[in-house]
Amino acid sequence: MQPPQSWRFAPEPHPFVEAIDAFDDNYIWLLRAPQGRHALVVDPGDPAPVERALAERGLALTAILLTHHHPDHVGGVRELVDRWRPVVYGPRAEAIEGIDRRLAGGDRFVAEGTGTALRVLDVPGHTRGHIAYVAEPFGDDPRPLLFCGDTLFAAGCGRLFEGTPAQMLDSLAQLAALDPTTLVFCAHEYTLSNLRFAAASDPGSEAVLARLDEARRMRDAGLRTVPSSIAVERGTNPFLRSDTPGVRAALAGRLGHPPVSRLEGFAALRAWKDGFRAA
Repeated sequence: MQPPQSWRFAPEPHPFVEAIDAFDDNYIWLLRAPQGRHALVVDPGDPAPVERALAERGLALTAILLTHHHPDHVGGVRELVDRWRPVVYGPRAEAIEGIDRRLAGGDRFVAEGTGTALRVLDVPGHTRGHIAYVAEPFGDDPRPLLFCGDTLFAAGCGRLFEGTPAQMLDSLAQLAALDPTTLVFCAHEYTLSNLRFAAASDPGSEAVLARLDEARRMRDAGLRTVPSSIAVERGTNPFLRSDTPGVRAALAGRLGHPPVSRLEGFAALRAWKDGFRAA
């Protein structure tokens, strides 16, 4: 079930990309070729829902894209490779078994079978070797696509399990600089939680409050809140806006002084989110 075009903060779905639900809140992204039966998946942590989706749509899996090493992103790779023999693309700097083509920032390639042209960005922070994929527009849809794993979320960003605030800040700056029409395909349905925090960290933002209200209505209707877009994230994601007056004022109240740098503000914001519990 997809969001209609009338939602203010939810872009029109891409005709050749759809979500496969996995675990409690993961999204495995399925991209199919505009012509033919070939498809790729991004971060298949669980093989069973992927197999069901392929069977229901009559598709053949020819490629797998991996963003980082966490089990809920790579756990299904071995079974899918045994069944389909796809080409597996993944980060050069992480120890993941079964990768055929190890990639790092600046690499470009065309995904096996689907003809999708992609470039790779290094986006450490959540993990040390995390990468993201930017797909050029294809299939009559003019919007680029971003598959960002757990680096950028709708209204949020990933926890810093292995990287540093400086790394994550730089990674998010890369993503924020993408074409504003770029569709953001993150890997989890965390939007409501993230927007509750966004409202606490920037309480004067009418856009944040409007997006929170919309996300509540979408989830009540059984709809997914992703993909998002870079334009929407620039306007409502506090982790891309940690140096704006509203967020700085909220951080000053917590720190006892205004952040002395963008990095200090971002680090304080991420630490606040780690312990945040909505009222």
